[in-house]
Amino acid sequence: MEKQKPVKKPISLIMWVNHMSLLPGDPSVITSFNAVNSGVGGGLTGLVVQSTTTGDQAQGGGNKVVQKALDIPPGFHVTGVRIGYENSNVRSFITQVSLSQVQNPPATALVLLDDATQLNAAGPTFHDSTATSIDPAKGPLLLDLRVNFGDTSDRIVVRGVGLHLVQK
Repeated sequence: MEKQKPVKKPISLIMWVNHMSLLPGDPSVITSFNAVNSGVGGGLTGLVVQSTTTGDQAQGGGNKVVQKALDIPPGFHVTGVRIGYENSNVRSFITQVSLSQVQNPPATALVLLDDATQLNAAGPTFHDSTATSIDPAKGPLLLDLRVNFGDTSDRIVVRGVGLHLVQK
């Protein structure tokens, strides 16, 4: 009798990225951090996001976001995003998690993940985005967190950003 070769299961993991490097998408969005106390909840440090205006529209149009480019190791596909966050008040929150891929030529980016789940939990929590399958070898990836502020005194603290990856 012939032995069957074991089936190789693809490796699936979460790769944590530097959430402290998220950049404000327009002048109304302010990011900061305090290594001792974020000023939200129990005080654990994180990237503090604030806004000088209410709503989710950027000054001059477009979405009010924090964003960053992503470095993905070769041989993996992105299958989702995990966000750790805490809001100072449920009226201000992350309204959308999206991943876009820069096209060739690099004049446009195609949105490949668009999760409009409102991240308005009362306490600290993690949220896993809807599933996707993105091959980063096809072009650079951009992560956007769209934010909505009900009051300019509110804060959103991003405590972690992870990418769900699966080996190709």
